[in-house]
Amino acid sequence: MKTFKWIATLLMVIGSINWGLVGVFNFNVVDAIFGMGSVVSTIIYILVGISGLWGISFLFGGEKKSAMMPQA
Repeated sequence: MKTFKWIATLLMVIGSINWGLVGVFNFNVVDAIFGMGSVVSTIIYILVGISGLWGISFLFGGEKKSAMMPQA
């Protein structure tokens, strides 16, 4: 699960940077690398979207803390 969380977080960061570049410079990195509307671009957008949806759980306590762990 730790690896999945790391990959999902990385995809969210990549998506955020891409949207920032689209907003500021009107430049889409994913489309520039893989081609606009290509299958690979579509897969990347789907994975980034799924990661973002999963990341919503971070806002609402998706991280369950063990009862044995001391609270800081």
